[in-house]
Amino acid sequence: SEGIARLFFVHMPLLSVATVALLSFAGPSASLRLSPAAPRMSAVDAPPQQAASPAPDAISSSAPLHVLIAGGGVGGLALANCLELSDAPVTYTVLERTSEFKKFGGPIQLASNAMQGFRSIDEELYKQIEARATWTGNRTNGIKDGVRDEWYAKFDLRSPAESREMPFTCVVERPELQEILMRRTHDNLRLGAGVESYGKRSDGGVVATLQTGEQVHGDVLIGADGIWSNVRAAMTETPARGEGSGVTYSGYTVFAGELEYGGGDPECGYKVYIGPQQYFVITDIGRGRYQWYAFLARPADSEASEEKPDGSSPYLQNLFEGWSPEIHDILRATQEHEIEQRDLYDRPPSVLKPWNKGRVALLGDAIHAMMPNLGQGGCQALEDALVISEQLTSLSSRGEIEGALQGYRNRRLTRSAAVQGLSRFASDIIIRGFDTPAKLGFSGGKLVAENLNYAGVVTRLLQPILPVFFAVQFAFLYDGWENKFSLKQLQIGLSIFAFGSLFLIAFAATAGSEVAFAGAFAESILGAEALEGLSVWATEQSAAIQEVLNSLGGGPPGL
Repeated sequence: SEGIARLFFVHMPLLSVATVALLSFAGPSASLRLSPAAPRMSAVDAPPQQAASPAPDAISSSAPLHVLIAGGGVGGLALANCLELSDAPVTYTVLERTSEFKKFGGPIQLASNAMQGFRSIDEELYKQIEARATWTGNRTNGIKDGVRDEWYAKFDLRSPAESREMPFTCVVERPELQEILMRRTHDNLRLGAGVESYGKRSDGGVVATLQTGEQVHGDVLIGADGIWSNVRAAMTETPARGEGSGVTYSGYTVFAGELEYGGGDPECGYKVYIGPQQYFVITDIGRGRYQWYAFLARPADSEASEEKPDGSSPYLQNLFEGWSPEIHDILRATQEHEIEQRDLYDRPPSVLKPWNKGRVALLGDAIHAMMPNLGQGGCQALEDALVISEQLTSLSSRGEIEGALQGYRNRRLTRSAAVQGLSRFASDIIIRGFDTPAKLGFSGGKLVAENLNYAGVVTRLLQPILPVFFAVQFAFLYDGWENKFSLKQLQIGLSIFAFGSLFLIAFAATAGSEVAFAGAFAESILGAEALEGLSVWATEQSAAIQEVLNSLGGGPPGL
């Protein structure tokens, strides 16, 4: 059920690296609302009369491997570039649903692991992207107390990149990135050719059925068609949208604004302002432009129907009343047409769901859609593309295709699941767990206590630990970009497990026991009764601690 899937997802960041790593190596980036359930789709055999001539088993320059790529987003176009720039006997066709590429979507963050990936594809391609980049990883980034406007913790993105001789994290306008990725691949790009379903040919090849009814034949089909993937729906015989699709509402909605803004801090790349039940992000996107995000915990579709008689900006100013002047200044500078609101959807890590079937595999959001908190959605799609290209361009016969796609799944499963889990983990902890940090001090000879509640105290106690956790997290993201198993990655994964466990235990009462303890793995390890008892214990302890804090003058939460 969706509830079980969500609980499974929440606990994945802790066990995906440590536990799932052992399983996967031992064996062989969401902006739309859910629509009503779509008809169930399935992969069927193509009509014999339309089948192409059987391809020889051997792959050669006279009989090259032909790859169909469903979707012309960043992941699909990155794969096309990998294949275009390889010396292998491989051809490809990108099948894109839209009839023309228009300017849409804001900037995309390319973390150091993604920029290193582009550099590995082709130095000239990397330089073209670099020329359009706004660097943020070599500047100050971090978390601020949203109410007091004080730094809470800073991210060191510079050192882990420099020590590994990797490019800094940057942001690039999505349309500009797509234009660069199409320069070498446009001759193999078909617009208005969205894939609706696919079938299997008698010789083992695939045939993709387009939205027009046309059928396109190939040796391999890669579904890079986003979170509402038709290729995934056909593979799993489930709806592409709605109930049964596997897509889950995250519990969060986001307001986003993009504008020309002269009041930004040139020393900072991005700032995350934390507080109870919501947070706010401001980031420099280059050329005098800034982008902001307001993340709120809300039921699905609730904000779209919420009355806002004065507009979204005044509405948000009211929600963030008493928060940093920097938030209110950028909100006041934003015009209504520069603000968008969308609910956030993702997928649980596909540990038990298929990544590939026969000669078909999934890429990017089609298999591991994730929350935007780590800025890794597009980065992980690029890593998918690199691994798929490596697997396919090394083949000498078509009989090896299925094994190559299974190898892609095995190499990518653990890392992508960990990043998915960390992204959701960040959302749940920041919104449901973090509060304004508690503060004790003397003023006028009297003891002054601010926000001395359980969540405030825990938020303050974890302050010195967070920079260490960030360092471990970035080491995991940057070291593993090649997706090759190493003991170092496993050690880092165990460190993330340890830190994550600490956070979950600390925030068991404030973030909710369903976030902290009710993951499927936790229940299987501890047992249902022990799990319930641990959750009750955590809640009881927080209540007892709160009584002590109240006696010191902190008052109940919110005072």
